[in-house]
Amino acid sequence: MPESFTPPSSDERAVGRLAARSFGAFVASANAAGQLVVQPRMGFQDPGRMRQGLLATKAARCVAVGTMTIDSYTRVGDIAAAREAIRMNRDLNGYPISAHSEVTTRAVLVGLSDATFPVQVRHGSAEPQQIVDAALRCGLSATEGGPVSYCLPYSRLPLDRSVRNWAATCRMLAESGQGDRSGPGATRPHLETFGGCMLGQLCPPDLLVAVSVLEALFFHQHGLRSISLSYAQQTHSGQDDEAVRALRRLAAELLPDTEWHVVIYAYMGMFPRTREGAGRLLDSAARLAVRTGSERLIVKTRSEAHRIPTVEENIGALERAAAVADLEGRLLRAETGMGGHAQADSGVYDRARSLIDTVRNLDGDLGIALVRAFRLGLLDVPFCLHPANARRSRSYIDVDGRLQWSDAGGMRIPVDAAPRVERRLTSSDFLAALSYVQRTFDQDGPERGRIGTTG
Repeated sequence: MPESFTPPSSDERAVGRLAARSFGAFVASANAAGQLVVQPRMGFQDPGRMRQGLLATKAARCVAVGTMTIDSYTRVGDIAAAREAIRMNRDLNGYPISAHSEVTTRAVLVGLSDATFPVQVRHGSAEPQQIVDAALRCGLSATEGGPVSYCLPYSRLPLDRSVRNWAATCRMLAESGQGDRSGPGATRPHLETFGGCMLGQLCPPDLLVAVSVLEALFFHQHGLRSISLSYAQQTHSGQDDEAVRALRRLAAELLPDTEWHVVIYAYMGMFPRTREGAGRLLDSAARLAVRTGSERLIVKTRSEAHRIPTVEENIGALERAAAVADLEGRLLRAETGMGGHAQADSGVYDRARSLIDTVRNLDGDLGIALVRAFRLGLLDVPFCLHPANARRSRSYIDVDGRLQWSDAGGMRIPVDAAPRVERRLTSSDFLAALSYVQRTFDQDGPERGRIGTTG
């Protein structure tokens, strides 16, 4: 155990007693009380710093859950390299849960991971079994990812292998919760799909919604009954509103026997360089979450464009997002009392439903269906270079700031929803699209609650 870390108790029996509460139940309880749950991205190699970060998150002036983000070595299964980094006291970009001992990690969590503060393990791995096993042994039963969303953007692993790995991981999680019906002290394992965020900065919302739902159905097929569905903030807030409402409608239709909620991610692409622009973008994400009835928000900080944020910057972002959400909630209730506003419908639900149904009709085993769908180009992520991806689809940002299909490739979505744009996308066009949100918010900023207003 590193010398910089002093456990809160020398009694290993005390270290082993972690009174955890089910992640999904905690979020549901907060939502029932009218509160948005906020969450940081946070992970440190040193156990002492990891505990300090979790302590600060728990003490923040908001309803928050903790995050233990895993380092890159552990994500790819190179535990030897992670252990060497610990031995040499080298900084890693996350907490090496499989390299630290179970006693060390339980000491990090003791007195923190309890009924008022669940902790989620976040990792980005297409081979997550070792990470999830280590988490479960330390009393943590909430994590995230997915067979598609943690393979295509982050890994060169064949998609069918990722599917097998994630099937095994789902079963491991589901089996860990077999006791959740046998006593009040047991927890229900929770799994969040990353599908609504994959290469999200240039991926039209209907595909993000479809992949998020398909991964949730995959989790359900393998025994999980507490699931969250993700959606990453995009380039136009009106389009985001429609997409999240479509996501919620599909979850209600297709996961009727499941405890589920929606988690919004603050924008995943190039973040504004100015503190003011970054703050405005975070505010917009918090408003999106409240307007759409989403239950949880993963924040970003004002330093995202420059470096890894400090604990203090993370806490500032959590508290700011919670304050904006509270104000937006009060404004929304006032607007609702005056009749509210009509919701736009550009067909996101219909296109997402078409993609989902196409995949489900390929095979009764959703893992087999997902692999087949990508092989046939029936799912096709624009600008994704993974060998499993057909790479025929293309997207663009229209003059209103909405993400649209210029070429839907072989995906079976309505023809009029995918007008073919003949002009070829140049490298300058691509870079301009990637930096669109950054430029928009670093300038004077969009009007309240709306991202895209110009092309």
